[in-house]
Amino acid sequence: MQGAKSLEVGSDVYRYGVGDYLVVSLDLPVVSRVVEASPEAPYLGLGLKIDAQQLKEVMGRLVTRPAGAPEAMRGVAVNTAPPELVDAALRLLRLLDRPEDIPAMAPLIEQEILYRLLTGPLGPRLQQIAMAETAGNKVAQAIAWLRQNFARPLRVEELAGHVGMSDSSLHHHFKAVTAMTPMQYQKQLRLHEARRLMLAEHMDVGTAGYSVGYQSPSQFSREYSRLYGISPLKDVGAARLPIAAE
Repeated sequence: MQGAKSLEVGSDVYRYGVGDYLVVSLDLPVVSRVVEASPEAPYLGLGLKIDAQQLKEVMGRLVTRPAGAPEAMRGVAVNTAPPELVDAALRLLRLLDRPEDIPAMAPLIEQEILYRLLTGPLGPRLQQIAMAETAGNKVAQAIAWLRQNFARPLRVEELAGHVGMSDSSLHHHFKAVTAMTPMQYQKQLRLHEARRLMLAEHMDVGTAGYSVGYQSPSQFSREYSRLYGISPLKDVGAARLPIAAE
């Protein structure tokens, strides 16, 4: 609604601003940045968590189903919002001025938003959320396993067996959907969590690296620098510097 952001998923970069909408159908480790904002016009956007059961209910009432989702498509996409979708989003926001209407009206407007998304060009991506046996959903199962076990050594054959896919099929579909291999995905999970531990929990660099599964401090520092463009020690030091007052 105001300003712009960029989102990095693996090697892909997505930019979205006023009038755009972003659909994320899988839990992905991302680096996001506000790239357009000012004190006079700060960044302003609306986020909506999609409930899979509610999505299935709306799909069941469609006269025409959206085109079937390809077996492997990116789990994130950007598109220009049509006027009907913008209108529904604004009506949802305006409920903040009438809190007594929220319990009755918010679920109805959310269903309308889901309908607009399903019948738009990104509808097949929402089907990745709702459909249980697609390859994309098996990738979602693999992602869930990785998020729970990212500090463990990763054996791709073990992960493939866990979700009922062959090693080669898992590798192909995982990269097609996430723009990363399972190993790269695990690495980004580890580094994002290590950064959170250092900045939010004030954990030292060595302990943070070890906590997320790194046995070698030098490897942790090298991979951290490659992802964030700065060493973990310098990154944490810069984040903790006091802001000078004029």
